Amino acid sequence: MDMSEQILINGEPGAHLPVSDRGLAFGDGLFETILLRAGRPFLLEAHLERLALGLQKLHISLEINTITSDLEKLFSLFNPHDAVLKILCTRGQGGRGYRPSAGLVPTRILSLHPPPPTLPAAGIKAFLCRQTLAPQAALAGLKHLNRLEQVLASQEWPDDSFHEGLMLTAAGDAIEGTRSNLLLAHKGHWLTPDLRHCGIAGVLRQHLLRRWGERLQVRPVTLDEVFAAEELCFCNSVAGVMPVRLLRDYAGQERAYAKGALCAAAQSVVQELLGA
Repeated sequence: MDMSEQILINGEPGAHLPVSDRGLAFGDGLFETILLRAGRPFLLEAHLERLALGLQKLHISLEINTITSDLEKLFSLFNPHDAVLKILCTRGQGGRGYRPSAGLVPTRILSLHPPPPTLPAAGIKAFLCRQTLAPQAALAGLKHLNRLEQVLASQEWPDDSFHEGLMLTAAGDAIEGTRSNLLLAHKGHWLTPDLRHCGIAGVLRQHLLRRWGERLQVRPVTLDEVFAAEELCFCNSVAGVMPVRLLRDYAGQERAYAKGALCAAAQSVVQELLGA
């Protein structure tokens, strides 16, 4: 069966949504993308924790137990091996206005997709995005459906030899990639940007923070610090750790980076998790 047909909507096979769904009308919802290796979901518990937190913050009345039941049915029907699982939850069908009606029934969509391609062993090429991320503390950290900033940034892609773009705030602080979190080694310190005002709190980043404690510092990171870093890498739970070998700036100049202790340690953690 084609993976495009491996979809559950509200626990049943399907491929269509009503046009009144608030996820379509307003981006009123959340999503998770989960790597499956040999049929095992990578960091599943962390993904479900983040989803539950997002549902609580958006006041969407959906129990995580319902999602786990959908997962059991999806695995029973399709028996996936190596794939990417997407879980998408919306507030449900709600009419034309912004204000949701009381008692809406949330929509649940689970779908399977091909696994990601293998990344270059020598590291990836990245570029600076001109599209910035706006501060919004109420939504910071959440993987909500309003991703137009990332869509606009992705339209800046130089060519297919690049694998990621670095996004900044309007003030010039580095935040994250278009689809990943940022890690860097600068003057002997391992850093990741503060995401209190914008950005997605990736589950792999969260795992590294718990695993490494104060070894990985969270604080604002300037673009000058990115340029001066000894190491640079992006990470997410689907692609894993992506060491950066070249970063292209707005003038087309490319800065080179070498893989070192930070990238190696992060990759080691991922391999340990996948092998657990």
